[in-house]
Amino acid sequence: MLDFSFDINDVIMIALMVCALLISIIGHEIMHGLVAFYYGDTSAKDAGRLSINPIKHIDLVGSIILPGILLATQAPFLFGWAKPVPVNITQIISRHGYGAGVGVAIAGVSYNIALALFSSLLLFSGLIDIKNSIFGLFFASFLVFLIKYNVILFVFNLFPIPPLDGSRVLAFASLKLGAVGVAKALGKIEPYGLIILMFILFVPYLSNILFFPAKILLEFLLPY
Repeated sequence: MLDFSFDINDVIMIALMVCALLISIIGHEIMHGLVAFYYGDTSAKDAGRLSINPIKHIDLVGSIILPGILLATQAPFLFGWAKPVPVNITQIISRHGYGAGVGVAIAGVSYNIALALFSSLLLFSGLIDIKNSIFGLFFASFLVFLIKYNVILFVFNLFPIPPLDGSRVLAFASLKLGAVGVAKALGKIEPYGLIILMFILFVPYLSNILFFPAKILLEFLLPY
């Protein structure tokens, strides 16, 4: 039987976790749109998806249902995603080449790792009083959540498995270098990408191997 009893500190912590997750996943998507806009694609801007208003980015399953289930079942982690921003990648590549495609594809994970690094620097800067201030304690917890979520999103999205960003980066980089076969191979496995991802995530041995870089990064950014 599930225990749904929470005190005020639990409620605050859950709110901080949700806020940190939304900042992480929404910022990831906005960055794709901003880089696409830099290359002349106004698709995201025209759809109102460059806004920081979370309502415009929330995905029913990835932003509400899945995180809600994980919270209700008291899972040891929180995960989710926002609605992908619209990007006319064909137009961008036709105008600016495959390098621009790599730039758009890698924008989201670049945001995630930058936010994780910044949060770690702030957390260990000595500016936050966690011993004598309840606000400082909660803010430090918020930074820890930001570090964890952004490191996981960074590593996860770099898996070279469609439809993740890592597969787009690999495909566009391969095409730029003339390795067309790599891009074709990724295209062939794309219909099965989600199945492959689910298999990896739910097989502990495989997931432990693939998330090992995240463990190393977290040990560096959260040494204690």
